[in-house]
Amino acid sequence: MIIDLPSTTTSQVNSKLVQIREEGGAVTLGRVLTLVIVTDDGAKTEEAVEAANDASREHPCRVIVVARGARKAAPRLDAQIRVGGDAGASEVIVLRLYGELANEGASCVVPLLLPDTPVVAWWPNEAPAVPAEDPIGQLAQRRITDAAAEKNPIRALEQRRASYTPGDTDLAWTRLTLWRAMLASAFDLPPYEKVVEAEVSGESDSPSTDLLAAWLAAYLKVPVKRSKAARGEGIVDVRLVRRSGVVELSRPDGKVGALNQPGQPERRVALQRRVVRDCLAEELRRLDPDEVYDTALRALGKVVRGRTAPKAAVAAGGRKPAPAKVSADPKPVEAKPSDVKAGEGGSADTAAPAATAAAPAAAKAADAKAPAAKSVAAKASGAKASGAKPAAKAAAKSRTASDAKAPTKAKSAKAPGKAKAGS
Repeated sequence: MIIDLPSTTTSQVNSKLVQIREEGGAVTLGRVLTLVIVTDDGAKTEEAVEAANDASREHPCRVIVVARGARKAAPRLDAQIRVGGDAGASEVIVLRLYGELANEGASCVVPLLLPDTPVVAWWPNEAPAVPAEDPIGQLAQRRITDAAAEKNPIRALEQRRASYTPGDTDLAWTRLTLWRAMLASAFDLPPYEKVVEAEVSGESDSPSTDLLAAWLAAYLKVPVKRSKAARGEGIVDVRLVRRSGVVELSRPDGKVGALNQPGQPERRVALQRRVVRDCLAEELRRLDPDEVYDTALRALGKVVRGRTAPKAAVAAGGRKPAPAKVSADPKPVEAKPSDVKAGEGGSADTAAPAATAAAPAAAKAADAKAPAAKSVAAKASGAKASGAKPAAKAAAKSRTASDAKAPTKAKSAKAPGKAKAGS
């Protein structure tokens, strides 16, 4: 049932509520809290009311909607009362404020609050800079905002961080409940190792992605990188690097997630993006300050922003891939003239670096093209082959002369050891 009260007052609204209760048997004493929704009058107002109606089936409450209309109009209050099937398990009071009255929402709300029940304020769209200092926020024990509904979600999240007061919360944080639960359960399986680094990827303007990265940085006390995902909505992928490998929880399609761990089969889990009514119902379950949300907000400064890590680095356990080893070339390496004449003013180690690391075939090819180096090695080792004795005697008789005239030959006498090692 919907009852319209145009150009009315809060006293007339209260009187009508009492009349409906006496005639229809509506029990106001069964309400457990008062939920005040602050928004601008428009199409989004009904979306917020529907979400509150669904949440009221779990938390019966009185819903007061402060819909601010045109500021330039004459001061006027149009009220609407919804009970029964149109209000779920609650009673909804919609207050449309125009003119100067649009800025006096708190004075219109106070006469309609349920006695001796907690008050929760919710801004489904644009929220004040400091919700705790807002006139309606001062009436509430809990203040719910939604950074994802702001024009600049990341800037709005930074504003929440700067203005946090115990009792504040944000639906961008509530959307992380399933992700945090799945990541925490991943550590219940062996191996029980410490995380050394982490990475969270998602949309560039997703405040939930930033909060998840900050939560990991605060409680794991490891470097956490926040990167932009190539595809997907909201949070897309989380990687936790351990010594045994990478624990990865990914949700590319926004519906089903996949949890991969070293030594474990892939597990598919339900990670559908949560709607507003589910997040609102979860926040109405508690009226005490959320210390974990406060810790995550303070850890936003520890998150490092960057691009998505390459897949090769992720496969290597978050470390840079090792440089490729030099493999032996099956083809023989041709020796250059400068390499063959290593005994003449050069060294055998720098003459043919490819031959020293290559297969024996390359060394044989180099030896085949260096008869001079072999003859010098044979002379120094005193080979007894036929034809070598005359050369050795000639070298012995002219040692003094050769030292003075050909210093390069004296150096080549020391080369056999190096030339022999290269082969």
